[in-house]
Amino acid sequence: MSIAKTIEISSESTTSFEDAINSGIAKAEESLKNVKGAWIKEQKVAIENGRIIEYRVIMKLTFVID
Repeated sequence: MSIAKTIEISSESTTSFEDAINSGIAKAEESLKNVKGAWIKEQKVAIENGRIIEYRVIMKLTFVID
């Protein structure tokens, strides 16, 4: 039997939503083992002078506990 846990993290990028997601997952995997899935809860952008300057995501990561 497996037991999984879900945590919520936020991540940001000046490039894209996809980059924000990938960098958030990569950073989480530095301290978590067995990350199995992610659910993107929110996507936001920061705007300055009418242009997007930052992409932000809030996501839930699920990992299996040993």
